[in-house]
Amino acid sequence: MNWYLKVIKQYADFKGRARRKEYWMFFLFNILISYSIIILGYLLDVYILSLLSSLYSFAVIIPGLAVGVRRMHDVGKSGWYLLIPFYNLYLVCTDSETGTNKWGDNPKGLGNDSVIDAIGKE
Repeated sequence: MNWYLKVIKQYADFKGRARRKEYWMFFLFNILISYSIIILGYLLDVYILSLLSSLYSFAVIIPGLAVGVRRMHDVGKSGWYLLIPFYNLYLVCTDSETGTNKWGDNPKGLGNDSVIDAIGKE
């Protein structure tokens, strides 16, 4: 959950790099939240929850694009590669480019896990 909160806090930050773990944890929690709202609305027969699901989806478009662009940067590609349908799936599954690239230091070597763990405790 802390990885999800990290992406939300970096709402429109298209600079830098994002690890695979950051990208996929955001993706996982985003799917869980979306489907939970939809299923809850269906089970309770409350149609307002479908509107809430749509609003949530619109709210996370920018952070989703931002973490995707940062993920492209992590593998050494421009954020525009996010627009290439199957190649971007390959890239988000690829390991980070080692060392520093033109978008910054490798996030794996920065000790981010302790920083991520501290996000939810503030």
